[in-house]
Amino acid sequence: MTRDWFERRTHSWDEWTVADLVRARRDSGTSVSLVVPARNEAATVGAVVTRVREQLMETVEFLDEIVVIDSDSTDATGEVASDAGAVVHRSADIRPDLGSVPGKGEAMWKSLFVTRGDLIVFMDADLLDWDTHFVPGLLGPLLTDSDVHLVKGFYERPLLGGNDPAAAFEGGRVTELVARPLIALAFPELAGLVQPLAGEWAVRRSAFETFSVPTGYAVELAALVDTVRSFGVDAIAQVDLGRRAHRHQALRDLGAMATQIMAAAARRSLGTRDEPGNDAVLLRQYVGSAGAIEPSERSVHTGERPPMVSVGHAAGGAR
Repeated sequence: MTRDWFERRTHSWDEWTVADLVRARRDSGTSVSLVVPARNEAATVGAVVTRVREQLMETVEFLDEIVVIDSDSTDATGEVASDAGAVVHRSADIRPDLGSVPGKGEAMWKSLFVTRGDLIVFMDADLLDWDTHFVPGLLGPLLTDSDVHLVKGFYERPLLGGNDPAAAFEGGRVTELVARPLIALAFPELAGLVQPLAGEWAVRRSAFETFSVPTGYAVELAALVDTVRSFGVDAIAQVDLGRRAHRHQALRDLGAMATQIMAAAARRSLGTRDEPGNDAVLLRQYVGSAGAIEPSERSVHTGERPPMVSVGHAAGGAR
């Protein structure tokens, strides 16, 4: 991504008014789905759904649906989201004939079977510091430029608990330690993206349903690479959304995320594909216990779902 791309394809959320985008959506006959993948986010998902519903469905008719995909939650995530006005589906209940695996990407892939929007906006369920302008901001390039197929959000993302102004972008640890080095080495065409792993992004259904989708946290990087390879670098735009904060995961959990991202990158840079039974790796980490160092092992799922168009809507998948 050259400086020319950055200047042409980098936007600010306030370049469009909601009224302008509502008009563009209506005039083009474009339908829009907001999808919120969620796992054990009962504390925050209700506020996310409520604010978006009130501002973008009731105050103005901007969204056609808000759909929460509950990914094996053990808390009241589904009930809270439903009470707030979302349509809720358990990931495991969508196309049960295809099986189910845990993961954010799995929930996003499964959403293709139960949503109807021509445009799909993905938003994380654990947002703490944000506003509803995220949604129209992400949709601006898609509703005003037919050449754009995928839009990434970027924002100040502080590491919570720090008072140093320099920490405004310190929240993206996996981005800086894993994704950005991978991009520099294998996918330099993506180097202009400020936050390639941002959980807030939007995509044309017609594009996303043709991509192979990692079932875990690699879905964002994979979608970027696949968009460039299918449609060219100008099919991607990015939008400055201002500021976003959410809870941060423990360091060892980030190790599992990094493993999934590296596996998806290897597939796309080396051209390898999953072999049956080879969709997980054993990640060994070390923890302190009673004054000693003990190994801790976890199985990290690195598999991918095939393009949705190759599966179809049979067996209860109608949308």
